[in-house]
Amino acid sequence: MKNVRSKLLVVALGAALSSGALAEKAPPVDQPYPGMLTLKVDLSDAPKKIFRVHETIPAKPGAFTLYYPQWIPGEHSPSGPIDNLAGLIITANGKRVPWRRDLRDMYTLHMTVPEGASALQLQFQFLSPGEGGMFGASASSTPNLVDVEFNQVAFYPAGYYTRQIQIQPTVTLPAGWQFATAMEVQARNGASTTFKPISFNNFVDSPLIAGEHFNRVDLNPKGDVPVHLNVVADEADQVKLSADQLKQHRNLVDQADKLFGAHHYEHYDFLLTLSDHTGHFGLEHHQSSDDRLPADMLTDDSSYALMASLMPHEYVHSWCGKFRRPAKLWAPDFNTVEEDDLLWVYEGLTDYWAGVLTTRSGMWTAEQYRDAMANIAAAMSARTGRAWRSLQDTADAAPLTYYGGGGWGNYRRGTDFYPEGQLLWLDVDTQIRQLSHGKHSLDDFARDFFGMDDGSYVTKTYTFEDVVDTLNQVQPYDWKTFLRTRLDYTGDELPEHGIERGGWKLVYTDTPNAETKASEAMRHNVNLAWSLGLSASKSGNIYDVQWDGPAFKAGLVPGLDIVAVNGKDYSPDALKDAVKAAQTSKAPVELLVKNVDVYTTIKVDYHGGLKYPHLVRADGKDLLTVITAPRK
Repeated sequence: MKNVRSKLLVVALGAALSSGALAEKAPPVDQPYPGMLTLKVDLSDAPKKIFRVHETIPAKPGAFTLYYPQWIPGEHSPSGPIDNLAGLIITANGKRVPWRRDLRDMYTLHMTVPEGASALQLQFQFLSPGEGGMFGASASSTPNLVDVEFNQVAFYPAGYYTRQIQIQPTVTLPAGWQFATAMEVQARNGASTTFKPISFNNFVDSPLIAGEHFNRVDLNPKGDVPVHLNVVADEADQVKLSADQLKQHRNLVDQADKLFGAHHYEHYDFLLTLSDHTGHFGLEHHQSSDDRLPADMLTDDSSYALMASLMPHEYVHSWCGKFRRPAKLWAPDFNTVEEDDLLWVYEGLTDYWAGVLTTRSGMWTAEQYRDAMANIAAAMSARTGRAWRSLQDTADAAPLTYYGGGGWGNYRRGTDFYPEGQLLWLDVDTQIRQLSHGKHSLDDFARDFFGMDDGSYVTKTYTFEDVVDTLNQVQPYDWKTFLRTRLDYTGDELPEHGIERGGWKLVYTDTPNAETKASEAMRHNVNLAWSLGLSASKSGNIYDVQWDGPAFKAGLVPGLDIVAVNGKDYSPDALKDAVKAAQTSKAPVELLVKNVDVYTTIKVDYHGGLKYPHLVRADGKDLLTVITAPRK
């Protein structure tokens, strides 16, 4: 009887594998998964960008489905890097188990667990990408460090809420490397560390950094809830904070506590990777943040100022995005489609508070905050794509806009719910302050909306109506119309007016503000979006062209290479000098450009001179300074 059953199993599996007959997804159930997954991640070859994985998944005989995490919280798109996974071999009782990928879902594997087996053994490698990249597609290791997002190195059984699946991970590091993660250690054995069992949900939410050069500092020495900043870098001198930087990051923790009036973690770890050989971005987690920045972030004042708001942004996400999350961005597992319509809250409000807290903590001066807001307001004012695409649509289409191609950014629009989201919430904040004659502010909304359930990190979801209701509790007003008018607007004007209501106005002069100077110095590029109507790299590659601007009308488009300016070799300074000269001349700016292997002379008839954004005082109370002043 056993032999007959085995033959039937083989026949059934063969039919499924040959036809790709793959069952429709059943909704996951909210009940404990039987047994505990174990995972061993060997990072000994991390300097070679190879992560070796062995995973054990309890399983009963019969049809079985595995998921590789697809929708990664905070990435807002189906970006799980499954194409970097290789060498997958599945066995049970020492014998190979055939598997086949779902033809309609590349993140789903189907197989049959043989009779007599109680678990599947998975072996595979995650091949970390090369330099650069964003999120899951980012380079995450160098010869001196590694940054692991655990969704990259684990499968999980389909059919269960991921919070109901338990896993126990073990990580092996190169000799001498130190690590940091929000997970709690159970045991150490040489270069290997075993962590306490954790839900698969929280496992994915707890990345790990490790490196030869490591520094850990206490950011809340007087508080009862531990908060640490952990730094890894390629060089030993890159991990050290100055006394001022340490004070500012401690101020950040204090100011966030004063803003929200509660915390939503048992402990918190900033995981900061400083390298010129990894991607540069931040990704939020409930009790930690994965922050990756250039190598000189702590050692160069200009780099520090340009990058200072990233960690405040990811820290705010512990409240806005992880604890309180849009209902359609909460999912029972990592393979359920998410809907991004409220990213103007999730990301936009977070970005607003990031700028405010960066200034309240002292990482920025009030003037540096205004420079940042001037650049955002100018960029959003020049968004020619607003003629056809609303701010709401940039959120709705986030799975497309995060990974859209380069060029025409001002016309296509991208993830504008970040920068314009800042302007939207400044508009809300100043409106509350004006309506209440200074008695109330968006700080009150922060406490009311995020300040409940102190210490809990169980996600509470919300809807658009919840946002409107809480705003009305802070200050009665027609907030629904206020928000929808701005979110759904298409046209040629910037619909947010918080800067003006805050006592400032946007102007343009021929001198770049400090943030623009620092950015151009670090990136060696040139941004003439508000004058000539283009931006370009050090080598002359045109990043972007303002739709219907002077450069566009002359025939320039993104992707062309500027070879010469007015008959001389191109450089960013040469281009700026030509724009200056044209201001007192009738002669156009003459550019020799290369399109693949075709050279063309383009004449841009522009004589308005250089233009760079600044905020200057206008009528009314200076609310921007009030908003960014530290709380006592």
